[in-house]
Amino acid sequence: MSVTPLQALPLDQLRQRSSTKWRTYGDDVLPLFVAETDFAPAPAITAALSRAVALGDTGYTPPDPGIAAAFTGFAQRRYGWAVDPARVRTTCDVMMGVVEILRRVTEPGDRVIVTTPVYPPFFECVPEAGAVVERVPLRDTGTAWELDLVGIEAAFAGGARAILLCNPHNPTGTVHSREILAALADLAARFGAVVISDEIHAPLTHRDATFTPFLDASSVAARVGYAVVSASKAFNLAGLKCALMVTADDETSAAVRALPAEVEWRTGLFGAIAAVAAFSPESDEWLDAQLAALDANRVLLAELLAVHLPAARYRIPDAGFLAWVDLSELGWGDNPAVKVLRDARVALHLGPLFGEEGRGHVRINFGCSPEVLREAVQRIAQISR
Repeated sequence: MSVTPLQALPLDQLRQRSSTKWRTYGDDVLPLFVAETDFAPAPAITAALSRAVALGDTGYTPPDPGIAAAFTGFAQRRYGWAVDPARVRTTCDVMMGVVEILRRVTEPGDRVIVTTPVYPPFFECVPEAGAVVERVPLRDTGTAWELDLVGIEAAFAGGARAILLCNPHNPTGTVHSREILAALADLAARFGAVVISDEIHAPLTHRDATFTPFLDASSVAARVGYAVVSASKAFNLAGLKCALMVTADDETSAAVRALPAEVEWRTGLFGAIAAVAAFSPESDEWLDAQLAALDANRVLLAELLAVHLPAARYRIPDAGFLAWVDLSELGWGDNPAVKVLRDARVALHLGPLFGEEGRGHVRINFGCSPEVLREAVQRIAQISR
């Protein structure tokens, strides 16, 4: 069944927003850097938050705001994943959940694997928990990126105690297969390590890919894994502060239950209210419409680059609204986003922040209107001539 793509809001309306995307640069810059999208909220979210404001419902988040039940239903509908609501606990955001879990499962100085190029806060949250980053880059097959299981095995054999997984992967948009995730779980189990899976982009998996929750990849994955999820990326709710820590085994569930009560108190009430609305069946139609818009844009970007910047290298992502683009052949140095901002007035995310593999790269947010995306690529093309 065809779905009508969601329409992005007009630029003059978007520039009235006060979030990072719209307040970091002046109005002469097209902001395609930070992971915020340009769509109006899902109607169910708007209704829930409007009601809360009207009631003055701005107090502390209750012990059971309904998120566990809402997410359980969402996971079953969207992924076919049966989550036990008793094994769900909330916190402020995904990175906070990652840090708190790492504190429980590692000792100071332990090494934690990250698979570069990867979301920049991974490099900060690991040392925040007292651990040390060990980089095992993704493997480039020539047509896709995938986890380097040989490299990960060597890191585990060398003493790494955990791996921080990005599933789906940011910035490449890779959706890891069930087989690879199950193999990763087997490696972790063999070496007595754990897997913490950041699954914030999972609801935005595109039609030609299948998302596998790490905890559902195998019985072993359920035993060695922790998942941290949120509605924030798919529904543009980052400022409302709510994430979920999910487990599927008695031992891992006990570890999350043992986290200090303050970890859960950090959950924002508006974040909880919005997440319940986002994960409800009422928001499925909106999410599908947004996916249709993003699907069109990920293909449009490939077409625009082929015409206007043929030296750019880009693989259409399996999930999300972020494009990982190699501009090395343009000769704009290790950090081409600097030149793009200065000369084209387009703000892109800085490739080197994602690790050594990000040299010569940029990350482009295509969660915008086709018109904005088209203008951004044309501006960049003009400075390449």
